[in-house]
Amino acid sequence: MTSTPCSPALAHSAPALSRGLVLLLATGAGLSVATLYYSQPMLGVLGADIQAGERAVGLVPMLTQLGYALGILLLAPLGDRYDRRRIILAKAGMLMLALLLSSIAPGVGALLVASLAIGLAATMAQDIVPAAATMAPESERGTVVGTVMTGLLLGILLSRVMSGLIAEQFGWRAVYGVAAISIALFAIGAWRGLPRFAATTALGYGALLGSMLKLWSRYPALRRAALAQGLLSVAFSAFWSTLAVMLHARFGLGSAAAGAFGLAGAAGALAAPLAGRLADRRGPEGVTRLGAALTLGSFALLGLVETLPFEAQLGLIVVAAIGFDFAIQATLVAHQTIVYGIDPPARSRLNAVLFTGVFVGMASGAGLGSMALAQWGWSGVVALAIVASCGALLVRLLPASRP
Repeated sequence: MTSTPCSPALAHSAPALSRGLVLLLATGAGLSVATLYYSQPMLGVLGADIQAGERAVGLVPMLTQLGYALGILLLAPLGDRYDRRRIILAKAGMLMLALLLSSIAPGVGALLVASLAIGLAATMAQDIVPAAATMAPESERGTVVGTVMTGLLLGILLSRVMSGLIAEQFGWRAVYGVAAISIALFAIGAWRGLPRFAATTALGYGALLGSMLKLWSRYPALRRAALAQGLLSVAFSAFWSTLAVMLHARFGLGSAAAGAFGLAGAAGALAAPLAGRLADRRGPEGVTRLGAALTLGSFALLGLVETLPFEAQLGLIVVAAIGFDFAIQATLVAHQTIVYGIDPPARSRLNAVLFTGVFVGMASGAGLGSMALAQWGWSGVVALAIVASCGALLVRLLPASRP
């Protein structure tokens, strides 16, 4: 149902993989996924510069995340059907153009269109990781994929820090310009160093998408994982999409300070290997419950911010951010462990379904977070995050239904 063997003409041995190529792929994964987060630390200064209100500016990260979710759902399955090298190069070109459009956008309308395009093209990361897995020898596959995923996590970690610093010194438009140059350099490296890939299935585009719907319908564990991780993503995105505006309004801090909060994402990078080992020893189900509970506790802690002296409030926000960043990344690794074990021949499409849920949650969190901030202030954002993470915990605690 889920997999169609490729014809002999489509089968071939994996291309050779060098350390330099692994580094190139890790860099590409990090640079592409970083474009999803560049806007967040600079929303305060960006809105003032183009004369856009909080609601309109909140649509920038929302559309970026929504574009990524659509790209995972509609574009990522193409990697099983066509040459991944061509797909990666095409997405790199599209991403570079979208970033350039953002850098010269005359108003919020053009910026919103470019943000959606950035999200669609940034799914290049979802083509790079399977490409690395395909090229790696079986005995080294885990190490290679882990290296590329480290690059991806570092892209998430450093994106907010770098965009905040660049925006503070040279303006928000410079962030998009520098990002476009970085993608262009990666595209040149990929064009010169990335080998061609044969298709692994003969399914047409409609059949590929249809098989994903069948997977969703057939496996309750997949639906449960996507729903729980999606709810955690709502909470995560609501916080990060409104943090810069809140810090600017309450503490008078600029984009550099907002970007520095991205260093809390180091906890996420540490969580990945720890969660994987714990899932192997104790089972991934327990890790998902523990991660959802820690996320809920971290956001509940944020609810105490206004009860503290003004000087202590920033410290509590940092502690909470470290807590939920670690917990959400750990839960994601555990959910991936569950999902990848459902139907091994369909792992790419299972992954696409899971991450569609993640980034639908990201987009929803960005939109709902900006609405909550405009209507009820920062306490409204915290309440939204608490409700969403509580929902994720309930999904993991409820008894699993049988297929």
